[in-house]
Amino acid sequence: MGTRRFEPIADELAHGTDQLIRREDLIDKLQGSDRTGRPLRIKLGIDPSAPHLTLGHSVPLRKMRQFQDLGHVGVLVVGDFTRRIGDPSGRSSTRALMSAEEIERNMETYRDQAFKILDPERTEFRYNSEWLRKLDFADIIHLTAKYTVARMLERDDFSKRYAAGESISVLEFLYPLAQAYDSVAIEADVELGGTDQLFNLLVGREIQREYEQEPQVVMTVPLLIGLDGEWAMSQTTGNYVGISEKPEEIYGKILSIPDTLIGPYFDWLTDVEVDKDLERSIESAPRDAKRRLAREIVQIYHGARAADRA
Repeated sequence: MGTRRFEPIADELAHGTDQLIRREDLIDKLQGSDRTGRPLRIKLGIDPSAPHLTLGHSVPLRKMRQFQDLGHVGVLVVGDFTRRIGDPSGRSSTRALMSAEEIERNMETYRDQAFKILDPERTEFRYNSEWLRKLDFADIIHLTAKYTVARMLERDDFSKRYAAGESISVLEFLYPLAQAYDSVAIEADVELGGTDQLFNLLVGREIQREYEQEPQVVMTVPLLIGLDGEWAMSQTTGNYVGISEKPEEIYGKILSIPDTLIGPYFDWLTDVEVDKDLERSIESAPRDAKRRLAREIVQIYHGARAADRA
């Protein structure tokens, strides 16, 4: 009976996710939290590569807010230490490193932007340099002994580069292990991430087991397609909407999206239910549907009055 009570909650939390590993573990964790009174710790890693959060970032942040509304704690892990390594996820070459000064500049505005979505009272900001900087060489050897090169080469981007004879530095192998150790350090119960982070999140489950922790539940969310309708939203490609941009800019950018993105944007970026009526509206009058979508998004980040003006 107790387990069944948490099944609909788990299903609601799973809505809009790409993969949930594993549903039964999530139900068990929700039930355990209710029994002990200890809120679950929901982890999301933040890459401090750029100074602004986009609507793409809002997808996992909104999922974290769902957990917070149920009484759980969101832990935003700022990858100030791991960014100096460079995350190879989805990349075909080694990523340029960043200095501590560049990272700190980018983080100056992150907190205020994140709190447009998250509950400040149930949010922890943690920098992974807190624990990773303290590891000595013996600690790192101990960590690397818990995962194999063969398992690393199962990762799609690594396997393609290896097959093509392209460079893969040992440094890049350390990134998934460092991210996994973040989960150990904060004792994560659930980790959120984009679909491109699936491998790293699964490594986190394995490393937690090695450190005798209960493995985290992995929840991946789709990568939001950007304004061009082709590539994932990114400040690098310029196909993004920044959540701190002016209301008029957000409104105008949303009106420019391809019609095929209207439904997914409603589903992932707003609280509007994508029902049959909305689907018919999108099909018959996409311009009007975009205006409604733009207004909803502006209202979330700037309020109703700003949405009216926009």
